[in-house]
Amino acid sequence: MPGQKPAVVRVLPGRVATLATSVGLTLTAGVASLLGVLPAASATVSEPAAGWPAMDLQGLVSEVPAGIDGGYGVDPPAPGDGPDRPDRADRADRVLPAGSGAGRRVVFDESAQRVWLVRDGGSVLATYAVSGSVHDNLSPGSYEVYSRSLHATAFDYGSTMDYMVRFTQGDSAAIGFHDIPVDSGGEPLQRAAQLGTPTSSGCIRQRPRDAREMWRFAPVGTPVVVVA
Repeated sequence: MPGQKPAVVRVLPGRVATLATSVGLTLTAGVASLLGVLPAASATVSEPAAGWPAMDLQGLVSEVPAGIDGGYGVDPPAPGDGPDRPDRADRADRVLPAGSGAGRRVVFDESAQRVWLVRDGGSVLATYAVSGSVHDNLSPGSYEVYSRSLHATAFDYGSTMDYMVRFTQGDSAAIGFHDIPVDSGGEPLQRAAQLGTPTSSGCIRQRPRDAREMWRFAPVGTPVVVVA
């Protein structure tokens, strides 16, 4: 209107500071988001782009069974894998057979049907009953672990076994330590209570938890001493 003074807008100093701060933060967040310093509000995790190589974890953790944490975890219960281990508590059984070598090694006594896992200093890490072959297919002597398989199949394809640790060759197949085999229906070929007597057709059968302990103890190159 003619003769009317223009309105005067007053801005308080505090509001100017607040406005400047707000604008500054907005600009900073936007620039930072563009530069990748701060995550964008709608950031999502996407799958690797096609054509990018995937990491081969199997190659990084070779010879470690699935389900075992660092090689020392807990597996599901298996036949004959109960909590009672009287053979571990028997001090008399911890005495190594005469002529069973020296150093870190596995000892198998055919007459006693027993295995010892021996540390470098000669102390016994573990000892337990096993079931060797009903055939005379393994001569006393010194051997060495040369091959291992987490899963294996019998030479006649009639059964499967786990934690196979091979140390010599028989007439028809390798000879080694493994857990109690199961048939095609998943039934064990023997019970744990039968360990301590020969029942196998060539290898040395172990209780499942003992087979896992052997697996951890005996990599390729581990000496194996067989005594009569």
